[in-house]
This record gives sequence, C-alpha cells and structure tokens, in this order.
Amino acid sequence: MRALTPATRVGLSISVATGLYGISFGALSVAAGLDVWQTMVLSLLMFTGGSQFAFIGVVAGGGTGLSAFSAASLLGVRNAVYAVQVNRMLRPAGWRRWLAAHVTIDESTATAAGQDTADEQRRGFWTAGLGVFVLWNVFTALGALLGDVVGDPKRWGLDGAAVAAFAGLLWPRLHGREPVAIAVVCALATALALPWLPAGVPILVAAAVAVAWALASVRRRPPR
Repeated sequence: MRALTPATRVGLSISVATGLYGISFGALSVAAGLDVWQTMVLSLLMFTGGSQFAFIGVVAGGGTGLSAFSAASLLGVRNAVYAVQVNRMLRPAGWRRWLAAHVTIDESTATAAGQDTADEQRRGFWTAGLGVFVLWNVFTALGALLGDVVGDPKRWGLDGAAVAAFAGLLWPRLHGREPVAIAVVCALATALALPWLPAGVPILVAAAVAVAWALASVRRRPPR
C-alpha cells in the first residue's frame, strides 16, 4: 500500500476535525425548529458550514425563511471567490467541474493552496473536499438524531475544532513580513467588527481587507 502524501494526510485530518463539528450543527438545527430531514437537506445541498449556521441562527431568532436565506447567501459569496483560485489550480473538466464546485469550501481550498506542487494541490483538494462532505453529513445526521442528548457542543470542544484545524493550515503560509502583516490586520478588522455586525459578517470584512491589500500591492509593483 502506497504511503499517504502530506496533502492527503492534511486533507484527512481536517476532514475529521470539521466533520465532527457537524454534530453541533445537527443538534442546533433541530433545536432551532428544523426536523431531521430538513437538517440533512441543508448539509447535503447547501454544504458550507458558515452559511448553514447563519441560516439556523436566523430561524432560531424568529426570522423569516427569506432573511435566513439572505444571511446564508451573504456568507456563501466567499466560496465563489475560492472557486476562481481552485479553477486556476486544478482546471477540472466535465463532471469533475460540477463536483469541484460543490466541495469548494474553506477547508478544501486552504488544503490545496497550502501545497507546493500541482499533484499535491489536487490530492489535498479532493481529499479535504470529499472527506469533509462525507463526514459532515454523517455527523450532521448523528447530531440531529441525538438532539438534546448531545448538550452544549462547547462542552466537547467541537466549536473550536474546525477553527483550530484551519489555523493549522494557515500557519505554514505565514512566511515573510507581508503575509504576517495581512493576517494581523485582518484579525484586527474582525475583532473590531464583531461587536457591531451580525454573526458571520466580520469574516467578510476581513476578506475585503485582504482583497484591498492585494489590489494595492499589485498597483505598487513596477510594470514588467
């Protein structure tokens, strides 16, 4: 049996960490008033954790279906940005293009971007993307079926598992002054926005800051 490559190992580890977090989504979704099948449809079709949590958060707060969908869509915009990078890295074609679009999420994009070769980028993306999809849905179903038996997900540390895994992917990329500076500025932007903006929006603010920085850097570069 061929040994697992570094990208495959990273993809598998982040799949487990993120998939376990699906337990909390399933339990919270049922607590918000959705039934098990509605919860499963969200994970199967929407399949982006931030948008799913935003959706059930609005529903739990008494919001309408339209407002819940709007909040989820706002957070889902980042996946369209990821898709541009993924398409450039992998160049998927045919049915793989449709499948890649569905599993283009934070974890699969970060795993691919963290690799140095095209083959490893491909392995990292598909391992993380498909791994998270399968485990997220399995544990969503488990959380929805167990419901209140799970209790507060924070007791089990599941609220921080995905964040810790994503931070682990980011850390090796922080080489040089500019990446560190961008990370610090984006973190400060997020912290400042948290008290004033709805849940999930501060991360979009951080993304906007990063994009603005990138555009400014391109303009400062001398023409070739």
